Order: sequence, then structure tokens, then C-alpha cells
Amino acid sequence: MKRLFDIFASGLGLLFLSPLFLVLAIWIKLDSPGPIFYRQVRVGRYNKDFRIFKFRSMKVGADKQGLITVGGHDPRITRSGYFIRKYKLDEFPQLINVFVGDMSLVGPRPEVRKYVDMYTPEQMHVLDVRPGVTSLASIRYRNENELLDKAEDPDQFYIDVVMQDKLAIDLEYVQNASFWYDIKLIFQTFWEIVSK
Repeated sequence: MKRLFDIFASGLGLLFLSPLFLVLAIWIKLDSPGPIFYRQVRVGRYNKDFRIFKFRSMKVGADKQGLITVGGHDPRITRSGYFIRKYKLDEFPQLINVFVGDMSLVGPRPEVRKYVDMYTPEQMHVLDVRPGVTSLASIRYRNENELLDKAEDPDQFYIDVVMQDKLAIDLEYVQNASFWYDIKLIFQTFWEIVSK
């Protein structure tokens, strides 16, 4: 039921949002040189790598200067990037990942291999399900960049504090997931975006 819902909802979303995608694609292309999409390798279900789709919100090569984005004014972020990040529009192309089966609408957010390699055997159970576009952890940590901006060592703070808490929340989701809980989280995510 979850997979059928993912296919139907992501397909409908891609169709409905295609005019917005076109506008954002033109804006990104005019704003800075480089591709429209950013395709980073993330770790998915059963510990398998896949390439995530996101609208590019940073300058080309920015990820080589660090994986963590801190604060609201990271100089690597483009002008269009500030807007699309604020309203989470950079995440919308992940509907493509949902449609093809790499991701689900709801599930633990997919991490990069660097951080997954630090998981304990118990934490690896977050990879028992498809990663999601949204999750309870991502809702609770919607202001993650601001938290990291205040840390003396953002990367270490992410590893020691943020990642550990998010994994605990995600493990609880994996153990108690249900279709109706997914629907609730989708509406919570939508409310968080529109209420900003």
C-alpha cells in the first residue's frame, strides 16, 4: 500500500508541479553557471548507494568545501538557492527518486556514506526501509543549519548530537511506521513549509 501510494502521489506531484519546476530550472540556470540538478550519492535501503535529485542551490564544487551547511548565509549558496532552500523547494525533485523506487515520501532522511559508516549495528536498522523525502526527525530539525551555525565545530556537533538524536527518532519510526502515520507526517511537513 505504501509503495502504491508513493508511485501515485509522486507521479501526480511531478505532473502538478512541472510548471514550477520549469520556472525554478530557468532561474537556477540564469542565476549561476552549472547544472539545474545536484545529484549527490546517498545511502538508501539495504545500505545501497543511489543518486538523490535536488535543485542545485549552491555554487558548483561547493560540496568539496564541506558536506555541512551552516547558518542562513553560507557564501556557497546562490541567490536563487537562498529562496528555494527557505521553502524547501530544492527537495521537490526527490519525487523522481520516489517514483523510481529509490525513496519513499516518508522515511528516514538519506545520509551520505561518510556518516552512515559511523552508524552502530543498531542504527543500521534505519536502512531497513526506503529513505524518505520527509520524516519526523527532519521536521523536528527544520532549523538544523541555525543550530550548526552556533557550534564551535559544526561537523563534530552534527555527528555527536544532531545525528544521534535524528537516528533515535528514525529508529522509532522504523519500528512503529504505518500508512496513516505517514499521511500525518506529510501534512505536518506541508504545514511547516507554508507557515514559515
